[in-house]
Amino acid sequence: MTRRTTPARRAVGSRRTARTLPLHAVLVAVGALMAVPLLYAVLSGFKSTDELSRNPFGLPGRWRTGNYTDILGSGDFWRLLGNSTLIAVATTVLVVAVSALAAFSFARFAFRGREVLFTFFTMGLMFPFAVAALPLFLLLRSLDLLDNPLGVILPQAAFGLPMTIIILRGFFRQIPGELEEAATLDGCGAFGFFWRVLLPMARPALGTVSVLAVVTSWNNFFLPLLVFTDSGWWTLPIGVQQFQGQYSAEYARVFAYLVLAMVPALAFYAVAERQLVGGLTAGATKG
Repeated sequence: MTRRTTPARRAVGSRRTARTLPLHAVLVAVGALMAVPLLYAVLSGFKSTDELSRNPFGLPGRWRTGNYTDILGSGDFWRLLGNSTLIAVATTVLVVAVSALAAFSFARFAFRGREVLFTFFTMGLMFPFAVAALPLFLLLRSLDLLDNPLGVILPQAAFGLPMTIIILRGFFRQIPGELEEAATLDGCGAFGFFWRVLLPMARPALGTVSVLAVVTSWNNFFLPLLVFTDSGWWTLPIGVQQFQGQYSAEYARVFAYLVLAMVPALAFYAVAERQLVGGLTAGATKG
């Protein structure tokens, strides 16, 4: 049996559409604002520099794949990609491991000075990296960590701790205390509850902070530039700057390099997008 659409239902549907139409228009505008520059860069990479100057916004008259294949055939590009991947993965593992333990302590244990110490961590969000650049450089030099990947991994992890601890602590506090009591009755200690119960339940939050840590490390330019003088340890952001300086007159090749440098981060974000959104909304949906 088909259900009739009454005039009242049609009126409600029309009002609902009218209310959501501005929101949809804003989403389309924001999406276009993000997608158009990326599409422009991709198409520009298939042009020659002369064609890009004559026809900057049109489709390529002749699709030149050489701009991309030449870069992909270069060993320097893959070395930079490997360095960025190594540093991003190591930073993520370190910051998530340390932050999970710290957030567990702040969320599940009551001890004197807990809130003061947590406030101290949150103050790190207000501490700009530029202010710490000179003291950090002197400290890394004294520890002989210049031209060493640990000279980037350790500071990146330190600067990533405040946001990661805040996110994980909020999630851990949502876990019912009855679960911890049941785990204790089953013979689990504090670390057993953390490892066997809390971490599996916190996978959405762990995925969220992992995505944030990877993207932040991947896009970091100033810290690797400060630490690495040996080109063998340069990361992709530094490689983009050097490539742009080397081929400053060949805009099409520069666009191709920029696109290829963005592809790994975009691919990772596309795969982890559901985990990121789920982790950010998990705290709002738990009772």
